[in-house]
Amino acid sequence: FDPFTQKHYYSLQSIFAAVDRAERPYDSQPELSKKKSNLLQRVTDLKKSLSAIDEEIKKEGGAQLASMDKEITALRSKAKLKSKRPEYGYHSTTVKSPETTKWVQIDLGETAKIQQITLRPCHDEFNGINGGFGFPVRFKVEGSLTADFKKPILIFDQTNNDYPNPDIASVNFQTKSKLRWVRVTATRLAKRSNDYIFALAELEVFDDTGKNIALKAKVSSPDSIEAPIRWRRANLTDGHFPIAANEKAIVALQKVQANREAMVAKLRKPERQARRKKLQDQITATEKELKGIPKGKMVYAAATDFKAQGNFKPTKGKPRMVKILHRGNIQDPRGDVKPGTLPIFPKENFEFKLTANHPESERRAALAKWITRKDNPLTWRSIANRIWLWHFGRGIVETPNDFGRMGLPPSHPELLDWLALEFQNSGGSFKHLHKLIVTSSTYRQSSSEFEEFDRIDSDNRLLWRMNRRRLEAEELRDSILATSGNLNLELGGPGFYLFKLEKTAHSPHYEYHKFDPADANSHRRSVYRFIVRSQPDPFMTTLDCADSSQSTPKRDETLTALQALSLLNNKFTLHMSEQFASRIQKESKTLKGQIRRAHQLTTGRPPNTQEMEALYSYAQQHGLQNLCRVLFNLSEFTYID
Repeated sequence: FDPFTQKHYYSLQSIFAAVDRAERPYDSQPELSKKKSNLLQRVTDLKKSLSAIDEEIKKEGGAQLASMDKEITALRSKAKLKSKRPEYGYHSTTVKSPETTKWVQIDLGETAKIQQITLRPCHDEFNGINGGFGFPVRFKVEGSLTADFKKPILIFDQTNNDYPNPDIASVNFQTKSKLRWVRVTATRLAKRSNDYIFALAELEVFDDTGKNIALKAKVSSPDSIEAPIRWRRANLTDGHFPIAANEKAIVALQKVQANREAMVAKLRKPERQARRKKLQDQITATEKELKGIPKGKMVYAAATDFKAQGNFKPTKGKPRMVKILHRGNIQDPRGDVKPGTLPIFPKENFEFKLTANHPESERRAALAKWITRKDNPLTWRSIANRIWLWHFGRGIVETPNDFGRMGLPPSHPELLDWLALEFQNSGGSFKHLHKLIVTSSTYRQSSSEFEEFDRIDSDNRLLWRMNRRRLEAEELRDSILATSGNLNLELGGPGFYLFKLEKTAHSPHYEYHKFDPADANSHRRSVYRFIVRSQPDPFMTTLDCADSSQSTPKRDETLTALQALSLLNNKFTLHMSEQFASRIQKESKTLKGQIRRAHQLTTGRPPNTQEMEALYSYAQQHGLQNLCRVLFNLSEFTYID
């Protein structure tokens, strides 16, 4: 085996320790991408300058401000959520303006003497809001003896000033009133993300005995998102609401936060305020300019920054620590590793020399530099070998994925090194390497056999003739489509199915036998074919189509009776034979002319006299469509000589 250890393996993994696969925007225009990057950097720099002003204030606030911050931290731990039911409460529909009036009211069923009304705020993690979710910024509480509130009894009015968000602390209003209906009207709504809402977890009404008589009361409102079980009108009086671990701590926290804000406001001197305003205006202007740049398409690709999904969070470019897992066991980590490569240079350390706290991109850049080093023989040899393989069907090294001890030695080592140097000296030009190979006398040879040479090298390892190559599954399918006149050469766009999709609700069924080959949407090149890795296409698999879930440097090339039977009897071949027959009937009026045209299209040459007689006789007995089926099965059609 090659002298590579687990440490080398995990060092390679460490290079990509900050990179995930996720949905992210992709800018196809480099100049716009660069402009966007510069603007984002400008916003970051401006925000740093803004933070520097806050640090000045913090420093000037000294021990008093530090004490407040310490107290706020302690109170926050006490003010955490204790419990929450899945029934969140009432939630209005969303609107684009906060200055929109929303209301919700309850019917107690009969007139009662009231001593207290309590509003219970919601708790929802959406957009990081948590406690006080949807609690109105400005609102009023009213009672009434009639449902139309023509003569309302005002209990609380905060419609002229903003009300501080109560988190999940109860908001209580004392009153001595006789009423049947209670209404809460929001005149300035709470921000959610890019919209505004009104939400309450519970509305409680206590009579003079201290009983909550609003329990199970009928709730009405102009609108509601009605998304059970979390949000619905009935949740407002169901007796369920989030409970704080320490409600007094919430009130104390709000008081300390208000005192801190008042102190900071004094420390924000006119000069600082002017600087803050200037920076804030610059941030706003830059962000506005950013919004004017067209958003890139969302692609599923490598990413370090993306929208978090539960515990799947972006690294923001900070590499995760990678450890050696003994025998691959995640329960048995042994030690940290640094990013590095394989030890193919004996006198050099395989680990990268990177500065502390380096950005993750430096790891990938170091790998790219290592791969493209001029003295790295592995890169240049393996690429030259793979290009040779694609042209000749067999590499100079027959194990293109393994140049190590377990791989096979090259048949022409000097040729491989010469090609590798040519590729390197041309600046890594694939075009140059392709041209060099396809214009060579070796490539331009015929695949005809000579008995004398065949005795010496029957395997053609020395390339005394060109290797005969069968069309790969996709090439054969596309050739049949093209020959029949049905190939759609449209570029791009969504893929197509070669199966009928059924029972999609749970475990989908991919019914290949129910697919209609006459479907014009499927007459595109096979590169756009939708591939189901767990259930591959039987027809394509029969023709040695590779398993798309595996790395396949060289496809198998088999010759089986099943392949011939599939090409003769598959629904796709039958339909395309019919289409092929229709095509040549339009292009020639006589049967002999049609046969010549069909033979020319499938083999690239006209039929000789003997072939013409056999084909003509067959077409007369079995019809032109069946003749087309036979032509699709000719070796001259399925093989490249």
